[in-house]
Amino acid sequence: MKKFVLIILIITSFSFDTQKEDAFDTGEYFKFRIHYGIVNAGYATLEIKDATINNKKVHHAVGKGYTTGMSKFFFKVEDLYESYFDKETGSPYRYVRKIDEGGYTKNQEGFFNLPENKVLVKDYKRKTEKTIVVTDNVQDIVSSFYYLRNHPNIDKLKSGESITIDMFFDDEITKFKLKYVGRQDITTKFGTVSTMVFKPLVQTGRVFKEKESLTLWITDDDNKVPIRIKADLAVGSLKADLDEYKGLKNPLKVKKK
Repeated sequence: MKKFVLIILIITSFSFDTQKEDAFDTGEYFKFRIHYGIVNAGYATLEIKDATINNKKVHHAVGKGYTTGMSKFFFKVEDLYESYFDKETGSPYRYVRKIDEGGYTKNQEGFFNLPENKVLVKDYKRKTEKTIVVTDNVQDIVSSFYYLRNHPNIDKLKSGESITIDMFFDDEITKFKLKYVGRQDITTKFGTVSTMVFKPLVQTGRVFKEKESLTLWITDDDNKVPIRIKADLAVGSLKADLDEYKGLKNPLKVKKK
């Protein structure tokens, strides 16, 4: 469950646009309902606000994940992810990661110095600080996907082709790869929606059966909203559906209700 909440937060904002104009704006909000089998296991949300860093207006994205009901009784999850990033370039300035996953906790904050390709990581739980060298154009775990919302190549992908980005997570650079599968109409609570289908490549092991155990459906419109996510786990499967949204920059395209 905790891994899936993290995945939701990672790709909740995975929407893309070939236009120069941003596909999102302040006030955008998503809420996902997460199911483990027939059980309502929890929710994940992502919201974008305004903030100021060094006297400059920036985007402030806030992601949360939490278990509910009996799932909360068996395994409590309360995760908070925040990112502050440039409104024009999408470059990150700062991130926050505060998590509690069944008693496993982290409380970190990172400060990017992109001209020098460095990030200062402050661990408030361990009371430590360290500076880590990063790559050019690196993104944090949340800003990376807002950055990709305006990626110029997403609609040019052919089936089987991928986009890869450098993402800073757990004190290291992770290569996040997203493979395009094709287009599909799906039935949602909002109606029938045309979508683009992707396979985020994940690491196999105790959580996922295969590298392509995750499937992501994104609305094929100007918003490219993530509307459904499914994961085949080592034990069982999880599904997340968009349950609520507001503040979209463009109307959500629905074929029929």
